Order: sequence, then C-alpha cells, then structure tokens
Amino acid sequence: MSQTDKPQRAGAVKQITSHSNPIVKEIKGLVAQRKHRTQSGLFVAEGLKLATDAMAAGWGVRYLALGPEARDNPVAQKAAANAKARGALILEVSTAVLAAMTRKDNPQTVVGVYEQQILSAQDIDPSGATVWIALDRVRDPGNLGTIIRTADAVGASGVMLVGDCTDPFAVEAVRATMGSLFHVPLAKLTKDQFKALAGKWPGTVVGTHLKGSVDYRTPDYSEPVLLLMGNEQQGLEDDMAAACSTLTRIPQVGEADSLNLAVATGISLYEIRRKHLEL
Repeated sequence: MSQTDKPQRAGAVKQITSHSNPIVKEIKGLVAQRKHRTQSGLFVAEGLKLATDAMAAGWGVRYLALGPEARDNPVAQKAAANAKARGALILEVSTAVLAAMTRKDNPQTVVGVYEQQILSAQDIDPSGATVWIALDRVRDPGNLGTIIRTADAVGASGVMLVGDCTDPFAVEAVRATMGSLFHVPLAKLTKDQFKALAGKWPGTVVGTHLKGSVDYRTPDYSEPVLLLMGNEQQGLEDDMAAACSTLTRIPQVGEADSLNLAVATGISLYEIRRKHLEL
C-alpha cells in the first residue's frame, strides 16, 4: 500500500515562537546528526519546491514548517493543506525559528520533515529497468545528490548505495538532488549483496575504471544496465571491478588525473541512455 493509499488522520496547525520548543530541537537534531535520522527514519528537506515534489510523489510527511512569507504564498498553502490532510503537523513559525531549525542565517521559507524510503537488495527487480547506478562507498553528499539528480534526468531506475556510503538524507545531499530524491528509488546493499546481484544481472554490468581498456562510447549497452562507480579517492577495488562484465574508461587529454565522481557518472549515464533520449 502506498503512502497515498493509507488511511490518514488529519493533521493540525501549531504556532511555535520559542527556539527551545521540543519540535524545534527535534528538527535541529535531524539536520545535524545522522544518528538521529537513522533512529527516527526521518529527514529534513528545505524549500517549497522540495515540499511540492514530496507531496506529488506521495512521501510521508511529519512536519511542514512555514515562515511568514510562505503563509501568504498560495503554492505553499496548497502544499500545507495536502500535508495536513495526510496527517502532518503544520508549524507556523518566525524566520528566527526557521533559522534555529535549519542552523542557517538565511533559511528557506518552507522546511519539511519527511519519512525516509530505502529499498533492500531483495526489492531490486531488473525486469523492465533502464539503468541502475551502484555507488561503491561514495563519501561526498554533494556528489551523491548530484548523481541522484542526474539519474532522474536520464530516466534511470534507481541508485544503489554499496558499503559504507554517505547519508542520502543528509541536508547537503537532499539539497543537491533538487527534488529528484523524491522520484528516484534508493537502495542500500553490502558488497556481497551487490556481487550476488551483479552475478545474475540480465543486462550489461559496467564499471568505470582508470585501468579500463574500453572507451565508454564503445559498448552496446544492453538494458537493463548496471553501472558501477567507485569511491571518489580510491576508485573501484579489484573485487568490485571483477564483478563487472565490462570496464570502461573516459578519455582525458589534459593534466587532470581523474574526473569528479558526479561528472564521470553523468557522462557515462548520458552515453548509456543516448539512444533513448530525444529532444
């Protein structure tokens, strides 16, 4: 049953004026510490666009905080009405309280607290998929968020986080997705789970590697494609590279010894999906 199919209890509206309010402290904890996000299963997303994207995608919402400007904005009011109908608590707060929640001097006028959605290895079904991106130990939240945004742009089926990865629900990662977080399925896998999945993957399993002998523009990418990208500093470890049927390389002619992970992933994705993308 989806979030939108579940019976909902109507939410409420609450005015908060104190920085020491327990809800303000709760939201500050979600912004600041991964352990609070992990324990609660919640995360914070800032901005009206992300609020409307979350509502449209049917994600569960716990709180929606509205600053003074948002309370006069019809789009924000519609998002708040939708959130309240789904059981959310609508918080009417000052700009100062928003700043305290987000730990920012110039906060967005809408701040939402949403329920995390994450798949397991057993939930991944290659049938009918286009391309899944697997990220091995990605460490930078900006890189992860940008990759999720690019995955959305090319029509990818999802992103797998393999091993010890940065938190996809950290504020920096969420912000970098520009709302695509609410449209791109995410899954968490161990290395062994990824290797088992790659071993029975019905399409192309490709990894980018500095030692790759195949130009990334050469392969006939048979869908569903499983694209494996390595850690920002170390690239792919040998055992992960061995799980790929093809190792590609992106040619370089300048003095740079490598490409940014998000850039390399984007280049690879657009080549993989090139024949499916039309203006």
